[in-house]
Amino acid sequence: MTLPTTLKKVGRTALLGSLAVAALGTVAAFAQDAAPAAAAPAPVTDKGDVAWMMVSTVLVLFMTLPGLALFYGGLVRAKNMLSVLMQCTMITAVVMVVWVLWGYSFAFGGGTSPFWGGLGKVFLAGVSPTTTAATFTDGVVLPEYVFICFQMTFAVITPALIVGAFAERIKFSAVVLFTVLWVTLVYFPIAHMVWDSAGYIFNLGALDFAGGTVVHINAGIAALVGAIFVGKRTGYGKDNMAPHSMTLTMVGASILWVGWFGFNAGSNLEANGGAALAMINTFTATAGAIIAWSIIETFARGKASMLGAASGLVAGLVAITPACGTVGPVGAIALGAIASAVCYFFVSVVKIRMGYDDSLDVFGVHGVGGIIGALGTGIFTSPSLGGTGAADFSIGSQFMIQLYAVIITIVWCGVVSAILYKVVDLIVGLRPTVEAEREGLDLTSHGEVAYHS
Repeated sequence: MTLPTTLKKVGRTALLGSLAVAALGTVAAFAQDAAPAAAAPAPVTDKGDVAWMMVSTVLVLFMTLPGLALFYGGLVRAKNMLSVLMQCTMITAVVMVVWVLWGYSFAFGGGTSPFWGGLGKVFLAGVSPTTTAATFTDGVVLPEYVFICFQMTFAVITPALIVGAFAERIKFSAVVLFTVLWVTLVYFPIAHMVWDSAGYIFNLGALDFAGGTVVHINAGIAALVGAIFVGKRTGYGKDNMAPHSMTLTMVGASILWVGWFGFNAGSNLEANGGAALAMINTFTATAGAIIAWSIIETFARGKASMLGAASGLVAGLVAITPACGTVGPVGAIALGAIASAVCYFFVSVVKIRMGYDDSLDVFGVHGVGGIIGALGTGIFTSPSLGGTGAADFSIGSQFMIQLYAVIITIVWCGVVSAILYKVVDLIVGLRPTVEAEREGLDLTSHGEVAYHS
């Protein structure tokens, strides 16, 4: 074989090899381009997340029945014990039905409006055991029924909180009618604005992990307006209106704390480190608040009371609700203590000076504590204070966003609630007769008594 012939063969072989490599490279490039479309991972439903969210849902229901019912029941006089239990029970049932019929759609119906979710899921249209709801992790989902049930328990407890403001002096029919109207025109729109991706407050960048605005400020403002519209209890300032059973109140408060882990840690929607952060903050903020209230009470009154400790407990839980997923455990202690101090001032000083009869301090604890918590979230989320905010987190900017969200909630809830109280008063009346109130709502509204002598 001559040298030129050999070179030709070698050249031909090299050319074929190059063409083959080029062809393989082209095929690989096409395959790489096609891979994302062809191999997009299917959404994952994690059984651990689903189990955790089912437990969290039951825990939040546990907060209302029997937790809140017993907490409120112990704080009223014995002759009104069952009326409070019945109000909490009926609110739970009514809101569950309303939520399924139109509430879920109004809050999370998939509409593009920044103020309500639309009619797309009225009567749970299109929802089945195979439909899913998103979590905070891309590609990880929950069965939609689980998400519906979880959010339903939030819708249940919020109007139930309100009744503490006018306990012992409200018609049962007025409570039921007001609840239906209020969740429809106040709670569902605020829930959409804060938690739905299309919501107005959500898109402002406001932080509300588990419901500082949606639940506590909402309930607190409606409670204050209600206390004013319904008026003071007959004999207020003259008769003895001390709680009839601090034992039941302590039991109810303790149940609230236990259930609140579903409320806060469940709002992470997944069983992971985010839920763990919310969990430890629900411990530490509440502990800080109990200690703060008891210390303040000791200096102000000479003794720390069980009522004060229970009030501090709830104040701490309320304050950490919007912040539980974004602040650190030490920041949570500080936030709980600050909220407890401010709530104490409103309950023991402001309420008396202003002269309104907020029977069970719903505004003083939930409204004020919710406001402090929402604003504090804009501060303690900063990484410089142990929070989970980004490196460029601006306390000033986030605080102003939080303040704007608080103002929107106060105005929306305050104005609409006032209108609804007036409407209810015109339709069924808000107050029972003075005679019925003096005898007690247990007998006059429900024909039974809590205790037999």
